[in-house]
Amino acid sequence: MIEITVGWITVSMVSGTEGYADEAEALLKQYESISFADVHKAVLHLIPTKPGRVLDIGAGTGRDAAGFAALGHHVVAVEPTAELRTRATALHPSSQIEWVDDSLPNLASIIARGDMFDAVMLTAVWMHLDHRQRKIAMPKVASLISPGGVLIMSLRYGPVPKGRRMFAVSANETIVLANAEDLKLVLRLESQDGLLGRPGISWARLAFIG
Repeated sequence: MIEITVGWITVSMVSGTEGYADEAEALLKQYESISFADVHKAVLHLIPTKPGRVLDIGAGTGRDAAGFAALGHHVVAVEPTAELRTRATALHPSSQIEWVDDSLPNLASIIARGDMFDAVMLTAVWMHLDHRQRKIAMPKVASLISPGGVLIMSLRYGPVPKGRRMFAVSANETIVLANAEDLKLVLRLESQDGLLGRPGISWARLAFIG
């Protein structure tokens, strides 16, 4: 958590969520303009075909949670920004999706439940954590993956939008952190920002088996 003072009022905010509340409506249009299948086509073959449990960390507008629910999975969608959660639940109402207000690096509420998941997704989330937070977060995330389950991550490279909090991330560092938690790398892809075509933005897609 960080504290931001506006006038005489100090407001606590989840670190990494800066800018998302104010831009929630615009982000809804942007994220929902691209389909779940198009965003994740490179990794869909790694998603269990048998209905199971999926944890979507940083679920945003619910596009991916809805995509997993449509495949028959029960989804726990973690999103700390209330403005996004409210819009997501209205846009993607589903008994297959459970929304939870929680955040990295500790995922305190999710960890306390003792649940495990067949697939864990972190789409465009990891760059919101600094190095110290990433070292804290990886063991937490790894502890939530069922034996044989999959962790799928996308890492964003490029300029930071005004008002946001992002850090330089490295695929190699992420792999080292995952390997330390006995997660085995099964996929590594690098690509430009082809879907939205934003100049200077590129991505790394990583997948690990627990």
